[in-house]
Parts: sequence; C-alpha cells; structure tokens
Amino acid sequence: MATDKTEPIAILGAGAWGLSTAFHLLEAGYKNITVFDRASEIPSRYSAAYDLNKIVRAEYEDDFYTDLALKAINRWKTPLWGRNFHQVGYVLATSSEAPAKAVKHLQTALLSVKDHPVFAAGITPLETPQAFKDIYWQFSGPLSGFRGYHNRLAGYAHSSNAMADIHQQLVGKGVKFVLGPEDGKAVKLLYSDHDQRSLERRCTGFQVASGQHHYARRTIVCLGAWAATLIPDIGAYVVAKSWSVAHVQLTERESDYLRGIPVLNVRDLGFFFEPDPASRLLKLCPLGAGYVNTDKSTRISIPPGGSVTAPRDYIPASDEKKLRQLLRETLPWLEDRPFVDQRMCWFADTADSDYTVDFVPNTGDSLVVMSGDSGHGFKMMPIVGEWVVRLLGDGRQVQSRWQWKWIPEGKGSKDWGDDVSWRIGTTREIRDVIDERDRAVRARL
Repeated sequence: MATDKTEPIAILGAGAWGLSTAFHLLEAGYKNITVFDRASEIPSRYSAAYDLNKIVRAEYEDDFYTDLALKAINRWKTPLWGRNFHQVGYVLATSSEAPAKAVKHLQTALLSVKDHPVFAAGITPLETPQAFKDIYWQFSGPLSGFRGYHNRLAGYAHSSNAMADIHQQLVGKGVKFVLGPEDGKAVKLLYSDHDQRSLERRCTGFQVASGQHHYARRTIVCLGAWAATLIPDIGAYVVAKSWSVAHVQLTERESDYLRGIPVLNVRDLGFFFEPDPASRLLKLCPLGAGYVNTDKSTRISIPPGGSVTAPRDYIPASDEKKLRQLLRETLPWLEDRPFVDQRMCWFADTADSDYTVDFVPNTGDSLVVMSGDSGHGFKMMPIVGEWVVRLLGDGRQVQSRWQWKWIPEGKGSKDWGDDVSWRIGTTREIRDVIDERDRAVRARL
C-alpha cells in the first residue's frame, strides 16, 4: 500500500540525526513533520553534537562504513553543508608510550586508506618528529616517538553551527518545532491496545513533561544516549557513555597562529582541532574507553539525572593528565594553561559500534528508533535521514547490522565495547569520577 505522506510524523530529538531525518523526510515529500526537543533552542544542548567540532574522516576497518563516510564527505562539500566543513586534513598517530592496541589500530587505519582509490594519493606516512613538524610547523614540542600518517582529504565539521543551519532551513520550509523542558520533552510513549492475533501494539504518540498528549502516525525516536528512557529494551545493547571535553582559551593572535592546522589524533593521548575562529577556543578530547552511568537495578546506562549529577566544569584527573601530555609533546607553551568549559559529553554506544535504525519490534511501522552513534555518527549527518526514508519505503530494515537486537536477559548491558579497536583502556562508572572529584575537593580544604 502506498505511503500517505500527509500523515503526521513526530521526531523526538533535535540533534544531528533528528534534524537530518526531518530534512530528508521533507526532501522525500513528507508534508506533516514536527520535531520535539527538551532544549529551549537549537542547537540542542542535549545533543552529542552540541559542540564546536567533530572529526570527519573515512578510516574504518569495515568497508561498509568507509563507503558511507565517503558519501557523507561528498555531501559535506555541497553548498548547504559545506559552510561548516573544513577539509584541513587529519593526522592519526601514536606516541612512544602507546600500548600495543593503539599501535595496531593505527596500522589498521593506515591500511584502510593507503591503497584506497580515493585516498591513496593524499596519504603521507609520518615516521619521525620532523615529519610531523613539516606539516605542523607551529609544533615546538618533542613529539616523542610519534609515528603516524597524514590524510589530506579528511578534516572536521562545526557541529553546532551545522545543526543551527539545518534547523533554519527546516523552519523556513514548514517543519514545526516544539521546544522546551515542559512542551518538548517526551516522557512516555503512548500505545494502542494489543492486537491479540499479532501481539502488535502500535505507538500512537507520546506524552510530554507538561502532561499533554501528542498523536502521530509515526514516531521516530532520535534521542541518542537518552533512547532507553522511552524504550527501555534498547538499553540492553545501546549504552549511554561519555567522554571528556576541555578547551583552552586563546588570544586572537594565538588563534591566528594555529589556524589551518590539521586535526591531530594521537590514539593513546587524545585529539585537538584548529581553534574556533569565533570563540578562539582550542578544543581537546582525551581518548579512552569512556564512562557509563549504570542503574544498579536495571543495569541500563543512561545519562545522569536525579540522584546522580554529572560533574560540572570538571574532567577526571587521568583525562587531564593525557591532555597535558598531549600539549607538552606538541604545543608546550600551552601545557599549563587552565582548561575552560570542561564537561562530559554523552553518546549512545554499542559493543560493536554499529548503529540501530529500525522499527521497534511489535509496533508495526508506527515506531522507529535511531541510536547507537557510537562516537562516529555526526560525520554522517548529511545522509542519515536517507536511511529513515528508505526504512519507511521498504517497510523493514534490510541492513542486518542496523536491525533491532534481542539480547539475552542478563547480557548486553555490561558489554561496554572495550574491545573496539579504537578504544584504549577500560570503561569506568561516572560515580567513580564524582567520587574522585569530591576527594580532590576535600583534599584542597
């Protein structure tokens, strides 16, 4: 039966994936789209993409994601998306202290691009500190034992600005937005009675925090790390996980000095970008396995709230140590600068780093969930919505890796993805970070 594109569609979540979904549904001819978000403005501060910038690269061990990333990069180079894309290049490296896992990941990443027909001509191996300084002439640190490669065809995108631009496009073309902690925050999905023959229970809409009910032919949950708050079963394999983010405030002249540098990603330490020209902030992120917030009764990890409060303007001491070492090796004149706007950034993570884009089982075609970005989802923003358009057209998810996963009871929620090749270390509970912070505060008193 042909799809009625005038029937109401509700998208819950106005992050990168929710906005992309609205954009592509509109492009495909859907007429009645409303986006809900608990933030009071877009870009939403609850989105994992509420940030200065995200890496855009195509190095994957799996050709499936390499091909998707290449498609996304080509879309980033179009006029609408290109204003926020910066193809400054990308350097992946390890230091002299890198564990074997980090070195192996570097080697695998290089293999994925060095002979690739698109990337091969733009790949330069970097075997000595001087080779790095030939690219980063601003670097004055020792770059002790640095090894890696330079990919000239990668770079980064300004994530918050990209969301703001697409939001403006959508509003101008008639997509409705309902925002705010009372009117825009979905707290409960609404269902019809069970169909006794099929056991199907269709989603008819949702309730927001104010108590108001909204009804839709299709509800698309794009809440990332918060997906399990509405669909608890997905929490068995999509885990809310966070990584640290910190910034150094630069002067105008310092920002000019570092403008145009490639993204640097040192697998055992962390990564940083060229300074943001508007704010003159240099963003740095330490690398590791991340932090979870596991509920002791459900064993599901969701972002902190209620009795667990995420640390404010603080990152774990171990993460700060990595970033200080990263600056000492590259830009030692910044090594002791205070970090500003420190926070934990929450993602939806899976043990195999595959996404989920599927109908929720036993809801027919009434409820779609998109989650599991796994720290590599933002770069796909220009094409994500196409996956939903295809799903609605096909009536089922034909890509097996993106299908809903049934996890045996007692398994899944503890599988935090530490085995994923690009994650170094062991996942920790956010409560440990809070306790660590509290001990540090008491020690200073």
